[in-house]
Amino acid sequence: MEVRKVFTSATRSVSSTSLRERLSSLSTITATPLKPVANLHAHIEFVPAKIPRKRRLQTLAVAIWSTTIVWSVTLFLFLCSFPPLWPLLAAYMIWALYIDKSPEHGGRLSPWFRSMGFWRYFADYYPASFLKTCELPPDRPYVFGYHPHGIIGRGAICTFATESTGFSAAFPGIIPHLLTLASNFRIPLYRDIILAMGICSVSKQSCSNILKKGPGNSITIVVGGAAESLSAHPGTADLTLRKRLGFIKIAIQHGADLVPVFSFGENDIFQQMPNEKGTTLYTLQKKFQNVFGFTLPLFHGRGLLNYNLGLMPYRKRIVAVIGRPIHVVQCDKPSLEEIMHVQQQYIDELMWIWNTYKDEFARTRTRELNIIE
Repeated sequence: MEVRKVFTSATRSVSSTSLRERLSSLSTITATPLKPVANLHAHIEFVPAKIPRKRRLQTLAVAIWSTTIVWSVTLFLFLCSFPPLWPLLAAYMIWALYIDKSPEHGGRLSPWFRSMGFWRYFADYYPASFLKTCELPPDRPYVFGYHPHGIIGRGAICTFATESTGFSAAFPGIIPHLLTLASNFRIPLYRDIILAMGICSVSKQSCSNILKKGPGNSITIVVGGAAESLSAHPGTADLTLRKRLGFIKIAIQHGADLVPVFSFGENDIFQQMPNEKGTTLYTLQKKFQNVFGFTLPLFHGRGLLNYNLGLMPYRKRIVAVIGRPIHVVQCDKPSLEEIMHVQQQYIDELMWIWNTYKDEFARTRTRELNIIE
């Protein structure tokens, strides 16, 4: 009995001591009030209340364009909720999917739409501009190769799909057509917007139809495509180019001069999750690309009301340097040797652009331009 009493007393003593310690630690925690809003402020840099009206309009323009696909589909579905509109909407979809061939025949470019003030705010947000290195006479067709792809390719939109940077004024007589995936023209309402911007399908037939229209017509191909978007990290310039021979072959077949374009800052407007080759994320992204024809980079930028969390691009300067044209000799069936020879000239000109302007427009680079594929 005495031993049991001693054991019980010791147990009670230990329990009371641990209880006091726990109570004291709890009082320490409760003494410091929780401040979730303050903690949020510590990690997210919110936009000041007083911002110039012009900058707000620039942010609004980018936000509207960033969500164009979402709100155009939402608007279409909203219209579908009205039964009296069903015959009209059904006729529109039949026309868009099966009858309208504009995406393959030069689009429905609208100079008025491309010159809207909206696009000026859109370009000034970054700001985006281009640098002209030489004259491009409108007495021949052109194939512009745009590098790098970036996450979305905002510089290509500003330069070749709108007049926000003054392309037509700098190159009079040249009609630009930025090319994109044919799947974008299956999205209701959105397809009509990009057609008015002069954007067309990147299919081989579409390229041929535009270049066949003769002197002054041009196409812009973002050469790296979806594969290159996975390499779009700030401070880098990793290009997918070695195996991309199709655009060179098309240029030779139509006697169109090749013009390399390097867009400094294109990779800096978004942050992408680490996805080096060999990682699980990279493997999944490549499998997704093989199945659907495009990929989904996991990226982030800023938000409407903060500077470091969201899906809007950062305000980073974009300068598209339009290089010197590479004249090609027209040939209906160019050999592989001829194509490779022109490709080497193209790469040399692209490297000239990089080496000439990197210290001016890529001061924060972490490594040099690298052709990875």
